[in-house]
Amino acid sequence: MAVTYKKLFNMLIEKDMTTTQLQQKAGFSANIVPRMKRNGYISLDTIESICRALECGVDDILEFQPDSQKEETR
Repeated sequence: MAVTYKKLFNMLIEKDMTTTQLQQKAGFSANIVPRMKRNGYISLDTIESICRALECGVDDILEFQPDSQKEETR
């Protein structure tokens, strides 16, 4: 299974918030955003800080998808 952060980016659009603003509010490093855009690994600590900053749950910012869908989206 793979992780996708599409929900997070949609939420940022809805909240009219940039990734830079999220980075500052949640306190994570700049290299995290490109990883999320590539649906790469980020630590649970980072996920927690994002959820706290956005006052949401994990299922509001990420979702799991089968590996076959991951290949189709490339």
